[in-house]
Amino acid sequence: MEYVILAILWVGWCALHSVLASIRINSHLKSRFSEIYRYYRFTYNAIAVVTLIPVLAYSFHIQGPVFLEWDGYWLGLQVLMVSVGALLFFAPLKQYDMSRFFGWQQIKDGLTHEVLSKDNKLDTSGVLACIRHPWYSGAILLIWARDLDMATIIVNVIITAYFMIGAMLEERKLVRELGDEYRHYQQTVGMFIPYKCVARIIKY
Repeated sequence: MEYVILAILWVGWCALHSVLASIRINSHLKSRFSEIYRYYRFTYNAIAVVTLIPVLAYSFHIQGPVFLEWDGYWLGLQVLMVSVGALLFFAPLKQYDMSRFFGWQQIKDGLTHEVLSKDNKLDTSGVLACIRHPWYSGAILLIWARDLDMATIIVNVIITAYFMIGAMLEERKLVRELGDEYRHYQQTVGMFIPYKCVARIIKY
């Protein structure tokens, strides 16, 4: 029963934030509350953190037998996953404006752009030339690099699905904002895996 509750909590948390990030909700809030919409991203992030606390507390409460423990030959794979995951998290910090990510810049300047670069334009430099969503890719590697028991597997599956859905929602908004420029980016750069980048390197 505790695993069912765990799944419900995580699915509920993911569903709430997927809905809040949807184009329909964003468009409705922007049209109805245009004067205070600048606070949306900051509020969204605050809701995410506050509502995540009880979900994490319940998750850590559940402990079961470990199915996969990273030791022996598996330890090398774990180190690789953690290293690549950390790289994918830190590498795009040069391209992303963290004040926009947290919503502070939107409050200050009244911005409503979805792009997180400093100049409100699509940045395809650095790691973003190979992966469109390096943070999601890195996070997926990191969560699966933990020792795996039943609770961890359930949570990882849900979070992985959430990241994929979140990336698709984010891309729909970016296509609306940037149009053909982002469509071309989608065609030339992989979403989570840099296979198109690798193919270009091999070709040349």
